[in-house]
Amino acid sequence: MAEAEQKTQAEPTTADREVTISRVVDAPRELVFEAFTEVRHLSQWWGPEGFTTTTRSFEFRVGGEWAFMMHGPDGTDYSEWITWTEIVAPEWIALLHGESRDDPNAFVSTLAFTPDGTATRVVMRTVFPTKELRDEAVEKYHAIEGGQQTLGNLAAYVTETLRNGARG
Repeated sequence: MAEAEQKTQAEPTTADREVTISRVVDAPRELVFEAFTEVRHLSQWWGPEGFTTTTRSFEFRVGGEWAFMMHGPDGTDYSEWITWTEIVAPEWIALLHGESRDDPNAFVSTLAFTPDGTATRVVMRTVFPTKELRDEAVEKYHAIEGGQQTLGNLAAYVTETLRNGARG
């Protein structure tokens, strides 16, 4: 317990600006990583429940970009942009995410893929530029629930894909 408290105290600089969500997905790490890195998969599960995604451009590589539109269940469209800043297949992805390339409120996210027996633990950590932007994302845009739903959609998609062997 003391060790956990020391670790928390050692990292106060981002604690009030971050959201961390995790989920165990009942599939091998390589398959879960693939679902995050290929647009044909991403468009099938990305986003909270009720959302759909239309990709405008996609290039998965460090410095590559994913420009897309998320369509909310109420008909609202949300312009989104991601650039990948670090990729260590199949362990780790770091990215910058905003509404557009020049978004001053863009946030940093990391995704860690860790084997958990025959499953994979996905940990998504997001750090916002300010505490106020983090609070707005949580309160106004339901970032925690949306992130949990997104990882739930991932888990459902990957296990269905794995069950059906439809990777090709």
